[in-house]
Amino acid sequence: MIINNLSVSYTDAGGKQLPVIIFIHGFPFNKSMWNLQVESLKNDFRLITYDIRGHGSSDAGNEVCSIELFVIDLISLMDALKIKNAILCGLSMGGYIALNAIEKYKERFDALILCDTQCIADTFEAKEKRAKAIEEIRKSGLEKYADESIKNLFASESFTTRLNEIANVREMIVNTSEQSICSTLLALSVRKETCHMLSEIAVPVLIMVGNEDKITPPAAARFMQERLGGSVLKITDHAGHLSNLENPAEFNVQLKMFVKSVY
Repeated sequence: MIINNLSVSYTDAGGKQLPVIIFIHGFPFNKSMWNLQVESLKNDFRLITYDIRGHGSSDAGNEVCSIELFVIDLISLMDALKIKNAILCGLSMGGYIALNAIEKYKERFDALILCDTQCIADTFEAKEKRAKAIEEIRKSGLEKYADESIKNLFASESFTTRLNEIANVREMIVNTSEQSICSTLLALSVRKETCHMLSEIAVPVLIMVGNEDKITPPAAARFMQERLGGSVLKITDHAGHLSNLENPAEFNVQLKMFVKSVY
């Protein structure tokens, strides 16, 4: 589908009359990271997954990447699919996009599911780390970057129990263009914090985080919950930063219960 002069790849599963959940993937992955959720939930909900520009099968476009631009793409996709309202489910970078989207377009969203994400902006150290990653990628390519990323993405036990998922995630990373990864790293490093507006969010919110998430740990999830009145926090066992892939059974149960409570 063409939106914002951009070819965007998406999937649309489940009945058109069912409640809509839009899944926003993390960085630097693609919509296939939600396959286990789509398979499990498609009989109960209408599920939209899509590739963020420059990821998966979506075009990168010529504009400078930013979280704000990713939000415009999301709203344009909703408009093109004639989806007036939806629940947003974002993981990591997807959570940054979801928080930014609900700040600017609060009337479009019925609820929010924030997975393995946070509301703070990058610290100076985090910005430096991303700049160094860009430098290394341009010098050495993506193979080393993928291997280093994998070490931090998964819980320790996943390295024996989730080998297929780890291989798939590594493939997602190395199949993303170097330019898109570097552009998105830069976008992530300059993103604005969204903590200040959490208390203004009036819709139901579910926060999920892997108990071994090293990137956005349970403390970051609790920090958001304290500022989101009435939100629900679920810590997923046997999971790191990719809780939907590492413990899909628990993840899907919690997601389903929450969405049914909203509608």
